[in-house]
Amino acid sequence: MTEETSKLEEAVTDSAATAGVEESAIDKALAESKSFLSRAQDALTDAVDTVVDAVKEHPITAASIAAGATAAVAGAAYGASKLLGGDDSDDDGSVKSGKKKS
Repeated sequence: MTEETSKLEEAVTDSAATAGVEESAIDKALAESKSFLSRAQDALTDAVDTVVDAVKEHPITAASIAAGATAAVAGAAYGASKLLGGDDSDDDGSVKSGKKKS
């Protein structure tokens, strides 16, 4: 049992005693939450293992997907910066100097 789980059990037990809640209901809820967390951890571990195996089998494809995702995020960030900071730059990306051309 981890330290966090022990602290959670202690807090729940203290709260239950204060509120007059039946301990069996608290124990049941705690067991259900542990079961849920265990299943979630198993599912995440399986997913990570599957991804690692896929990357090992197809490294070029994985690198291409990562590059595409990076380009998509960079494009979205650039677009957002243009939308949010439109007054500071011209359409060609140069910064406005504030001086009129003669």
